[in-house]
Amino acid sequence: MRIGLISDTHGLLRPEAKAFLSGCDAIVHAGDIGDPDILTELRMLAPVTAVRGNNDGGAWADALNETELLRVAGFHIYAIHDLTQLRLEPSAAGIHAVVSGHSHKPVVEKRGSVLFVNPGSAGPRRFKLPVAAGEITVRDAALSARTVEL
Repeated sequence: MRIGLISDTHGLLRPEAKAFLSGCDAIVHAGDIGDPDILTELRMLAPVTAVRGNNDGGAWADALNETELLRVAGFHIYAIHDLTQLRLEPSAAGIHAVVSGHSHKPVVEKRGSVLFVNPGSAGPRRFKLPVAAGEITVRDAALSARTVEL
């Protein structure tokens, strides 16, 4: 099973991002979407779980939660835009992976038993940070993750 990860599109869904996410079983958008049409386009590829980012506004964004919990293949994946806003202990809550955005910096890091993934920013380039996306793969009852530069 492959879960595509994207964040900080800020109104721009690049063709390279769509190509990378093609074939995913599910997609998580970790906020700062920028335009509801991006979610519509992503839903054409796979079911989407999305959270509201600090730059998402308007009625469409008000309908999004600040956090979401995705259950897939027996694993719990928690999505939040800004990791500094995390108000729970993931391992104590039975969460196996936390997906965040906000910093625009791609990161895959294991903290104890919890996998933390920030796919980076797939939208307009910010400073000298890479344009990136990521994925979580479920294989042989284990989670793994990676980010890719687009």
